[in-house]
Amino acid sequence: MIRLRIPDHGETVVHDLIRGEVSFSNRDLDDFIMIKSNGRPTYNFASVVDDAAMQITDVIRAEEHLSNTPRQLLCLEALGYSPPRYAHVPMILAPDRSKLSKRHGATAVEEFRSQGYLPEALVNYMALLGWSPGEKEILPLSEMIPLFSLSRVNKTAAVYDTTKLTWMNGQYLRLVPPERLAAEALPFYEAEGLLQPPLAGEEREYYEKVVRAVSDRVKTLAEMAAASTYFYREIEPYDEKGVKKHFRREGSAALLRRAADLLRRLQPFDLESVEKAYRGLSEELEISTGRLIHPTRLAISGKTMGPGLFEIIVLLGREKTAARLEEAAHWIEQNPNPLA
Repeated sequence: MIRLRIPDHGETVVHDLIRGEVSFSNRDLDDFIMIKSNGRPTYNFASVVDDAAMQITDVIRAEEHLSNTPRQLLCLEALGYSPPRYAHVPMILAPDRSKLSKRHGATAVEEFRSQGYLPEALVNYMALLGWSPGEKEILPLSEMIPLFSLSRVNKTAAVYDTTKLTWMNGQYLRLVPPERLAAEALPFYEAEGLLQPPLAGEEREYYEKVVRAVSDRVKTLAEMAAASTYFYREIEPYDEKGVKKHFRREGSAALLRRAADLLRRLQPFDLESVEKAYRGLSEELEISTGRLIHPTRLAISGKTMGPGLFEIIVLLGREKTAARLEEAAHWIEQNPNPLA
């Protein structure tokens, strides 16, 4: 085997673009093996020769390689090569600050795609793990490239946080053009069993309206499909907390029937007219608009949150909305408050 003779005294200094000057005592560096007894080169020797042969100017790698760098510098010096510039970036840790592993989440790009994340959101999030461009967090790649510099890479380890990634993905869902959003979401609606591509005509138009309606309230494409079920299927069951809060109040069934009757007679049937009619009915009954809106939302969607109520009503249409209001009123009457 062949070893490199390390000086007995002095220091080897790594000029790191992120960490500054890092000194290593030569006494702590052994005469490391360059060529094994079987004739094969070791990593520290092979990487130096390979970098020189390819005229590598910058070596950017994980901080765990920092301890290899003084040996590589001594090897470069012995071979007469000019050293490249080195930058050792911090590790990425799990939320509990342990070493990141498979148990902490998706490990491949395909997994993120299957969970409903957009590629630009993932790129944006990964770029900010250990690097800070300033106060702005939502950065398309075209803006990110001119802003990037190694001088703004953090020295401390970054923490992998899927909560932050999911939030960021939600922001990108609002920025994507409607046509592309509909195309990206379609496989998730199909997997949810809500529709069967290819779509055309009125079915396609309805689908695109649903996507636009729910996109502001979700954070992934998978969430978007799950949040759209009531646009395609009958409601079962109603949200339990919503039932206790909005259906169990005295007079809720009567309110829903008044709303159903109102919508059946309403002309024209559009956002402005529906909203005006609901506010008018609230004034007539001398109740808050919320007293009418909340049980209506639960009746026609089964949920307590979602897109704007009047947008849901118009999308579902006059007959389906009125029918669901009547069904909810009947359900309330058939399922009295067990605590009453």
